[in-house]
Amino acid sequence: MTEHINNKKYTYFVTGGGTGGHIYPAVAVGFALQKEPDTDKVFYVGNPNNLEKKIAEDKVFDFLGVNISAMPKTLSFDFVKWNFQLLFATIKAISYIFKYKPSLIFGTGGYVSAPMLFAGVLTGTPIVLHECDAIPGKVSKLLAPYAKFVSIAFESAKEQLKSNNIKFNGNPIREEFSSTDRYHARQIWKLKDRLTIMVMGGSQGAKKLNSVIVQNLKKLFKKYDIQIIHQTGLKNYDDTVKELKKVYPNYTENSQYIIRPYFKKMYLPMLASDIAVSRAGSLSISEICASGLASILVPYPYAAADHQRKNAKEMEELNAALYLDDTDCTAEALMEKLEELINNTQKMIELQNNAKKLVRKDATKDIVGQIKEVLNK
Repeated sequence: MTEHINNKKYTYFVTGGGTGGHIYPAVAVGFALQKEPDTDKVFYVGNPNNLEKKIAEDKVFDFLGVNISAMPKTLSFDFVKWNFQLLFATIKAISYIFKYKPSLIFGTGGYVSAPMLFAGVLTGTPIVLHECDAIPGKVSKLLAPYAKFVSIAFESAKEQLKSNNIKFNGNPIREEFSSTDRYHARQIWKLKDRLTIMVMGGSQGAKKLNSVIVQNLKKLFKKYDIQIIHQTGLKNYDDTVKELKKVYPNYTENSQYIIRPYFKKMYLPMLASDIAVSRAGSLSISEICASGLASILVPYPYAAADHQRKNAKEMEELNAALYLDDTDCTAEALMEKLEELINNTQKMIELQNNAKKLVRKDATKDIVGQIKEVLNK
């Protein structure tokens, strides 16, 4: 008896952009789909002027551009112009659907994904959503009823989405986070085997975090035998260096302090660290957990629907992070939180272990499996 073999090949569009929190989960799922034997092609759809174009092309995706910006927050002439921009971007997205005939569109929410997801609904192309945050964004809320299923990273998002098919998967993490360990990550970075702190503000960087850590550098290095890895964000690097030259002019002579605008292989400095000082974007939190870090989370106060505060509070309630409100984030307050972990190894290890327990290692694999179920129905 000969087993029937389905030779059908699938084409996928993945979309999401603007910040790493939307881009990297889309990349992780797109990359996994690319490796499936029944995949013909994976296209990444995003704004050609944003970070997603470079990241997608680094991952060898064919990139399809749609020009769309964030929706203005007030009713104004700019809002009228944005509606026309959304209309033209959606028409462009529809033209891509007619040209490449995707089997399914996977989107991670946010304004960049809106034109392609709208185009999917209008053309009857199956769409699947992944909501990265504890508080769903406008695109996810609007399109959830039309999606074949909605994947969520935080269980608390479920009650805010109108969908009969919600799956709690966690955030898809780049496979590189399981490719090495702390010891080997430190070897790659030529770091010593000592307590290491990672300061990061997400893909955009965080001016507040840069400033308060810079003000504490001299004191930290004088009191403790530590290493600090500092990611400033591209747009904040020059200002951070200016401040460094004023308050810590000898920083270039300190081999235990590494400062960069951006790390292309972010997983390496994170895996090399013990403690993270970070904003509270959902992907940053997922990667902190995957790296097994104790963290001090300082939510960005102007995030949509204040979702970073919700993310950070949830981590604090699970005893997987320390919480520091942005308005309270002075040099003194951050120093106090850091010393709470530096001087209490047991507390640091407790947070690390609790963070590790939150990792859903099979998130990417599960989402790919669920996408296959949709296509095989």
